[in-house]
Amino acid sequence: MLIPELLRSLAAAEDSGPDIGKLIGQFAQYGIVGVVVVLLILGIIVPRYVMNNLTADRDSWRQAFERERDAHDLTRQQLAKAEERGDVAIEQGKTLTRLLEELGHHPQLPRSA
Repeated sequence: MLIPELLRSLAAAEDSGPDIGKLIGQFAQYGIVGVVVVLLILGIIVPRYVMNNLTADRDSWRQAFERERDAHDLTRQQLAKAEERGDVAIEQGKTLTRLLEELGHHPQLPRSA
């Protein structure tokens, strides 16, 4: 007669305490989802559509930078050519002035009053 009472008291003791297996099961079920939600909120992990948008935005900025760099290179080349042409024109002017002076023409500069 002692054994059935012992079994009843053990069953009552098990029901009154926390069930570790049940707690671990609930944590595995809800805890992982909670961690994923927190990581999404903090921005550590992002959805695929957000990543695709960021990648497309990065690519468009890179293309704009490359176009702008090419335009600046073209501008620099044109400025270098214009400077060369200006240097050539100055040299031609100096040569013409010396030639005219050797032929006897003296340039008359406008005088201020």
